[in-house]
Amino acid sequence: MTTNNPYGAPTAAVDDPAPTDGSDALKYILPVGRSAWALAAGYLALFAIFLIPAPAALFCGIMALREISKNPRKLGKVRAIFGIVMGIIGTALLAILLVVNIIVKYGDNGLR
Repeated sequence: MTTNNPYGAPTAAVDDPAPTDGSDALKYILPVGRSAWALAAGYLALFAIFLIPAPAALFCGIMALREISKNPRKLGKVRAIFGIVMGIIGTALLAILLVVNIIVKYGDNGLR
């Protein structure tokens, strides 16, 4: 049932049901069929710029890829890879900062 729009294009009535033809459009919006590890890896990777969640993003990304390889019907491979990449970068930067901090704090005082 449609109503006429005075601007030309017909619009759908409010009581029209959502399309339920089995389309895959919802899987791109909602986390339907995605690995929970992949979701966690994706969100942790976004915050890996702060360096602290980077090791967790790396771990969750690896766990997600393992789960997706065991169950190919699960989605989220791109999020898992993003988590691994950002986790590696963030963890490396975190390790470098920690080493530099230790060297500066406990290093040879004769160089100053």
